[in-house]
Order: sequence, then C-alpha cells, then structure tokens
Amino acid sequence: MTGRELDAAGIEDPRLRAAYAYCRRLNARHGRTYFLATRLLTPDRRPAVHALYGFARRADDIVDSLAGDAGPARRARALDRLGADLGRALAGEGGAEPVVRALADTVRRYAIAPRHFADFLAAMRSDLTVTSYATYDELRGYMHGSAAVIGLQMLPVLGTVAPREEAARHAAELGVAFQLTNFLRDVGEDLDRGRVYLPADLLRAHGVDRGLLRRCRDTGRADPRVTAALRDFEALTRAAYRRAEPGIAMLDPVSRPCIRTAFVLYGNILDAVAATGYAALHRRAVVSRRRRARVAADGLLRVAAARGAARLRPGRSGPLASAPSPRHQEAA
Repeated sequence: MTGRELDAAGIEDPRLRAAYAYCRRLNARHGRTYFLATRLLTPDRRPAVHALYGFARRADDIVDSLAGDAGPARRARALDRLGADLGRALAGEGGAEPVVRALADTVRRYAIAPRHFADFLAAMRSDLTVTSYATYDELRGYMHGSAAVIGLQMLPVLGTVAPREEAARHAAELGVAFQLTNFLRDVGEDLDRGRVYLPADLLRAHGVDRGLLRRCRDTGRADPRVTAALRDFEALTRAAYRRAEPGIAMLDPVSRPCIRTAFVLYGNILDAVAATGYAALHRRAVVSRRRRARVAADGLLRVAAARGAARLRPGRSGPLASAPSPRHQEAA
C-alpha cells in the first residue's frame, strides 16, 4: 500500500521514497487515531500527512523520550539540530534525517509556510523549561505553536473550497481541540513528566494544586475537586470543537471524510474520559475497537460518496484544485 501511495503522489526518488515510508511507519505505530483517519484521504495526499506527522513525532520524542537520559540543555541542542537540518533541506542541501527529507519535499510540493515549523519547534523548546500555565489564555499561547500550526500545515494538503484564510482559523482551532483532548486524556502521564497543562487558575477555582494531583496519582484515589476541574477542562475542549467544526465544510470534499473521522474519534476520547468518571490521573481512556471500526466504516461511506461526486463534477482541475499545485516548488 505504501508503494501505491508514493506512486500516486509522483514520488520516484528511492531515497525520498524510503524517507516517506519511514514516516508512514511512525504514524502507523504511534498515531493510531490519526493514522486511521489518514487512510481516508486520497492516496496521493497520504505521504504528505505522514511526513508532517513524522517530523512532529521526532520533535516530540526529543522532548519526552530523551527526558531520562539528557537534561534540558542537551535536548534543546537536539531540537536546534533538527531545525537546522530542516533549514538546510528547505534550502536544497538535503536532510540528514528521513523525517526532514520527507518534510522538506512536502513543504515544497504544497507550498507550506516554513514559519509554521519554526513556531512548532519553539513550542517544543518551551516544554523543556515550562511546566505549568497560569491561565487558559497563556496555555492557548503555547498551543499556537504546539497545535494550531499543525492544522495550518495540513490545510494546503487537504485543499479548500473556501478562501484559505477563512478555513485557516477553523483548521488552527481543530489542532487546538485535538491537543486539549490529549492533555485531558494524558493528564496523569504528563504529571509524571513534571508538567501540568491544566491552567492553574482553573485548578485553583476547584481547590486543586499540583500536590493534590500528585497524591491522587500516587494513591489511585479519586477526589471530587479534581473531578470537577477535569470536567471544566472538558467543557473548554468541547467549546474548541464547536469553533472548529464549521471548517470541515470548507475543505475539498474528498478530504472531508478524513477530518470528519478524526473529529469524531477525538471527540470519542472525551466521551471515554467522562465514562471513566474523569479518572484520567489513574488510567488512560481509550476508544473501543468496535467504536473505532464503526466510525471508520462511516468514513469509508463518506469517502465513496465524495469521490463519486468528484468524478461527476465538471471542470474539476485535479485533487488539489483549491491548493497550490503539488509541483509548486516555492514555499510560502
């Protein structure tokens, strides 16, 4: 299947094909929900999404997976090397890492603004030293680089039927909604890493501080104050989904099933957290395989309908009619 996707995307260079294949394996291994949704895209667009995921995953691994072996300064240098490698690749000098080679090719094909990756790496660097956020507004500032830009990176690949700048606001908000969902699901794991992404003022409003979170994590006991704080954080997250949802209709019709599926599956994670009684400090909520299969089946039906309609539309100029040509070599 990988070969078919690469062929559809017109990726012929063997070294570049290997780089994209590596990114695909990362997505399949670590991004189960994301990967399932990506399968609903047309084959020619999937390699680009794998490349975007692969680069983000590599940066995330530097921040978290090296945490036990390297201090913040060493991890910051590793992020700097990753950013410098991308800069060289975008300048046409190749890339040392497979994720960088694939990403640089994707950036050129879809004219993705390089500043989005600079903003992303800046947010990753902040994770090395910032361990809490005073307010939701402060958290949103961090999430511009860690989440909103992911939606902005994806938008040229997905294509739009509305003006790009109009769709961008919703795409950025969807990236935020997805990350807020992860923060709620992973609150216990993040606490183990020394980070609390729930805003301090929200916690304080319910009489919660880091010490109480730590005690609940260590003992496995629920506390009504923590439960109330997590419920309020869920409400903030669902509000982000509501702001993001209108953007789905602004996408190229053949891309909508992918994003709609991701929208539903990530929303199901919120449902799963609530179903556990907001026990996210003690265990990770998961969406059942049966539920995931039902959502995927609905997505496949939507894909079939969208592609059938696309074949019937007169004057359609290609799968990315509203985005820059895949052969466009000048990044925005």
